[in-house]
Amino acid sequence: MESLENHLVDKENGIIKLLDPPFYNGKLEPGYIKSYLPGVRENGGQYTHAAIWAIIAESMLGNGNKSNELYKMINPIEHARTKEAASKYKVEPYVISADIYGAGNLIGRGGWTWYTGSSSWFYKTGIEYILGLKIEKGILSLNPCIPKEWEEYQIRYKFGRSIYNIKLKNPNGKNKGVKTFKVNGNEIEEKKIKLEDDGKVYEIEVELG
Repeated sequence: MESLENHLVDKENGIIKLLDPPFYNGKLEPGYIKSYLPGVRENGGQYTHAAIWAIIAESMLGNGNKSNELYKMINPIEHARTKEAASKYKVEPYVISADIYGAGNLIGRGGWTWYTGSSSWFYKTGIEYILGLKIEKGILSLNPCIPKEWEEYQIRYKFGRSIYNIKLKNPNGKNKGVKTFKVNGNEIEEKKIKLEDDGKVYEIEVELG
């Protein structure tokens, strides 16, 4: 991950490259990716699937500040904050681009947009790995990895006819580590709850410690 940070994260252009430098005129033959121009798609550009997997890795390592920084950095809206940036990006700032060019005079230009694979991974990363909400086999748990300066956040989750209002508090400035998990005022030692489609409202309070 340190190597990725040093060689593949391009903060100036807001991209996370797949590899660097791109293949061009050398003797190495990596396969079809060399048919792309240097910096385009897999040949040294941002291949957004892999960029998002890097963010998941930072979250799994407990680096909440870094994972959030990278998540925000590759958000397409960040590529259109100014007229100059939007002119360079050239594609829609409200959908995920499957790739962003990473070299030469095309650097920072978006490629294939409306790509559901990248967008679903981006959504999954924000919900499951940063905010920490996981639903598995009808069991709800919360295991976030967030920036230390986040004091709290709320999630409203609907399951059938039921509503789960989740409020997380971070009074001690932690990246992760659930200390308490309460449902309707009762502490749950297992720190997870079975979802019920019974039309009730459940108040879940989680605190990091």
